[in-house]
Amino acid sequence: MCVVCNRAFSKKCNLITHQRIHSRESPFVCDICNKAYIHKSNLIKHKHKHSGERPYVCDVCNKAYSDKSHLIRHKCKHSGERPYVCDVCNKAYSDKSHLIRHKRKHSGERPYVCDVCNKAYSYKSILICHKRKHICERPYVCDVCNMAYSDTSSLIRHKHKHSGEHPYVCDVCNKAYIDKSNLIKHKRKHSGERPYICDVCNKTYIDRSNLIKHKRKHSGERPYVCDVCNKAYSDKSSLTRHKRLHSGDCPYVCDVCNKAYSDKSSLIKHVRLHSGERPYVCDVCNKAYSDRRNLIKHKRTHSGDRHYACDVCNKEFTQQSSLNIHQHMHSVEGADN
Repeated sequence: MCVVCNRAFSKKCNLITHQRIHSRESPFVCDICNKAYIHKSNLIKHKHKHSGERPYVCDVCNKAYSDKSHLIRHKCKHSGERPYVCDVCNKAYSDKSHLIRHKRKHSGERPYVCDVCNKAYSYKSILICHKRKHICERPYVCDVCNMAYSDTSSLIRHKHKHSGEHPYVCDVCNKAYIDKSNLIKHKRKHSGERPYICDVCNKTYIDRSNLIKHKRKHSGERPYVCDVCNKAYSDKSSLTRHKRLHSGDCPYVCDVCNKAYSDKSSLIKHVRLHSGERPYVCDVCNKAYSDRRNLIKHKRTHSGDRHYACDVCNKEFTQQSSLNIHQHMHSVEGADN
């Protein structure tokens, strides 16, 4: 039995190997790169990377692997077998490690902590990529334009921009994406799945980044600060749009009339003037609008909701523009008196 954690073993050799986890002893050292391992088997697997040897071959498609466990996981793709099932949501996986990582979404566990800034992650691989930001390490370089990245997935996504490839296609509407994560988020629009829930107001979101931005409304946090005027924002994209006011940069150009905008959403709304598209429809009278805000204002005429009150006579209005016209009457009356 281990004297540190009381774990029991049937063989002494297994106990000795286990104790190296506590002592941090790694006696098996690669003679090429000096990387050290607790288990001899892990060193053998590692050395396959240097030699390029892939002794484990799939008997279905002949794909080869350096590690037997990787071959076993791969073969589950052919068989469709997913023996590891989440006891919270019943999502099934072909690989135990993937189930363990998935369950951290339910538990909120983030066991991998950066020793520089204390930011925590649920995956070790993401922590490794994150730590490269502190040392400015970008080992993955594009062979087309030499742009460098801290992780291989970012490089792969970037290279799709050169090739124009969009390999991840929605099986509902055929919309295609450069990376798999964007496809997963997109498909939630069809399924209605909103797995990220605010623990303050229970508002739900399709992706985690939008939940993080939303929670800053509750906390008041505005971490993105303009270096010109010190105006602060709760999300990076808003800061980027704001900084274009200082620079005058308008990168979004209408291909009909060449009118340029500082943000993409303004261009989309403008293009609807040319196309006549009105995607926002009132569910009471079917009146349609090109801009969501105009639909919200219109619906107040049905609900009788009057958000805007005059600070002179307390008369209430459904729209800001109506209040402005009304207040102008007070200012004219004041001038006449």
